[in-house]
Amino acid sequence: MLQYPDIDPVAFSLGPLTVHWYGITYLVAFLAGWWLATHRARKPGSGWDPEEIGDAVFYIVLGVVVGGKLGSLLFYQTDILLTRPLDAINPFSELGWRGMSFHGGFIGVIVAFWLYARHTKRIFFQVADFFAPAFPIGLGAGRIGNFINGELFGRVTDVPWGMVFPNGGPDPRHPNQLYQFFCEGILLFAIVWWFSSTPRPKKAVSGMFAVCYGVYRFFIEFVRQPDQDLGFIAFGWLTMGQLLSFPMILIGAYLLYSAYQSQSRTA
Repeated sequence: MLQYPDIDPVAFSLGPLTVHWYGITYLVAFLAGWWLATHRARKPGSGWDPEEIGDAVFYIVLGVVVGGKLGSLLFYQTDILLTRPLDAINPFSELGWRGMSFHGGFIGVIVAFWLYARHTKRIFFQVADFFAPAFPIGLGAGRIGNFINGELFGRVTDVPWGMVFPNGGPDPRHPNQLYQFFCEGILLFAIVWWFSSTPRPKKAVSGMFAVCYGVYRFFIEFVRQPDQDLGFIAFGWLTMGQLLSFPMILIGAYLLYSAYQSQSRTA
């Protein structure tokens, strides 16, 4: 069994201002995504000006934050939204900062892509395919924040690397956040970045991202502790994360199929 490191979730305080490591990981996520997208924009034939990446990142940040919060309330904390709606959406209340949903953030980013594409008179998938390879690093950074907070841990286990989390009871559990950091932040990045490094038909890069994340997230849920507010939602094993990931797999597979079918018809 490994010892869970005792890390103060507060990075530092400046008077009344308290800065948490979780917030810092979000900042790192956005800056890393900005840098990677700018790097892609500088490549010959990218069709993007590095100077315009900042505007797109603004749209994406709004999509992640607003979508992630609304998704957390709608998918995982419906009781709070119904009983204390003003506190739930108030960013200055304790409940207002409780929980962010990847799937909600993903929907928010889709909306942000659509708005930015419309603003710049681009096709939606020109934007989505361009930015998709930059997202996994940010996802991985967020999982480090979850680990520091001691949240989203895994189920009870007897594997040698199990950890006893402060809020997880006396039994060792899977360090699920570290699994997700590796799979979302490193493995997914390597796959999608490699896939996008050579010209692909429109929709293909977005499809690859959706399939890989959806498949990985579906299976990692088997060792992740079910959400406290929901538990298993069907069959004694299905979690909300799995239910939300399944459409991602189907949509991603359709995008890949459609992309290469269109390419074969025009070849």
